[in-house]
This record gives sequence, C-alpha cells and structure tokens, in this order.
Amino acid sequence: MSKLKTLVVQAQLRWKDPARNRAHLESLIAGAAGGFDLAVLPETFTTGFLGDTDLPAEDMGGPTVEWMKTMAAQHESALAGSAVITEDGHRYNRFIFVEPDGSVQHYDKRHLFAFGGENKRYTAGHERVIVNYRGWRINLQVCYDLRFPVWCRNRNDYDLMLLVANWPSKRVHHWSLLLEARAIENQAWIIGVNRVGEDGNGLQYPGCSVVHDPSGACTANLAETETTRVVEMDLARIAQVHSDFPFQADADDFQIADLS
Repeated sequence: MSKLKTLVVQAQLRWKDPARNRAHLESLIAGAAGGFDLAVLPETFTTGFLGDTDLPAEDMGGPTVEWMKTMAAQHESALAGSAVITEDGHRYNRFIFVEPDGSVQHYDKRHLFAFGGENKRYTAGHERVIVNYRGWRINLQVCYDLRFPVWCRNRNDYDLMLLVANWPSKRVHHWSLLLEARAIENQAWIIGVNRVGEDGNGLQYPGCSVVHDPSGACTANLAETETTRVVEMDLARIAQVHSDFPFQADADDFQIADLS
C-alpha cells in the first residue's frame, strides 16, 4: 500500500506501574478518531525510563507483549513501542513491533545512554532492524540512537524511521533539530514519539512528538500535552523528493564496525 496511516501516541507514563500504563495507553488508543495501520507508543512505555528497578522481569511471553498482540488484533493495526525485556539473563531496552496477525519483530537499543546510567542496567543490541509492513520498509530506533547519524543512515533500505523516546525538556531543542536533520539527510519519513509529564527521578518531558516528510518539512507536531494524532504518509512523496534532489547517489560507502 502506498499510504500508511499512523497513530502517534504522546502519553504521560506512570512510574514503575506497567499494568496502569497498559490500561491508560489502551484507553488513549481506543479514543483515537479514525482508522490507522500502525500505532506508535513512547520508549519504555510500561515503566518510564529506568523505571523497572525492583519490578519483576518480563520476557517476550510476558504481559506486555501479550497485551500488544491483543491490541494489534483488536485494532487490525500494528503496534510499536519499547519496553524492558529480559532474555537469557540480560535486560534490554527493546523496541517491539507487533503486527495484527500476532507476528513480532524487535530491535534492541544499540546506543545506551551512559550519561544517565542506562549502560549499567541493560545490554546493548548490535543488529540493525528493518521491518517490512504493508509495503513499507521501517527502520526501528530508540531515543539516544538519534544522536548517531551513521547508525541512522539510510542505505536505500528504509522508507520510514520510527524513533521512540523519553527525551527530557532540558534538551528538547536537540530533539527537534536532530529529527529534522535525520529526515533531510536520509530523504525518508521520520516519526519521533516522545512522552510528556514527570518521571520518578523528577525529570520533565516535553512531548513535541513530530512527523517529518522526506524533505524535512514538519507535517505534524503534537506540542506539549498528552494527545494522539493520526498522520498519513505516502511513499510517492519519497519518490518525488528523490527525483527533485537526487543527492543520495553521491553518498559515501561505509561499514559499521562493532568494537564492543
């Protein structure tokens, strides 16, 4: 399908309360007007960022992934967002993408936010993940990944980058500029989904979830309140931008070395 309708869910998250967060997000999704093909939730949507301390570990068969499957089937839409998942004794900040038929793909956040201690709590991922969904190639990224343009680089392998975050108010200027830059340099649709409210560490979050088209133009900005919005994107816009300014043909070849 050429067009993809995406529900952006800019939510206030409850600290260390997975069940309450799932119920709250369920109500936000249910209240969204119109149909959609994909719904996107913020980073660590069940706990808040680093809010899983002392909580029982969840694996891919746990209540969060099962809830996502239920929501995806109920709305006949994919559901995407990150949660803390434990696997083989390691905890991951895992971006989970669930399709309406219950199939699940995931990406483990590569760039852990050492400044905030994330690297001491979770294990970094190493695999770049592109999901193919309804004719769209979707690149999954999480929060701090946004600061690393090589990792985000479009190698002619994606049409849409989804980036979910708990990005604090004190650095919202960076959030806005970097999302626009990623769209311009990669000539792809970019959706950045951030949370609002205050977390258990006293950090404030501004929302400011946005959608940028492949030219960098902002087609949606959810401002600073809890809200949802359905945005429609078109693959034809990518082709048009590439035709108008085909600079990708001059891009440098490169390889990413895993030095961990």
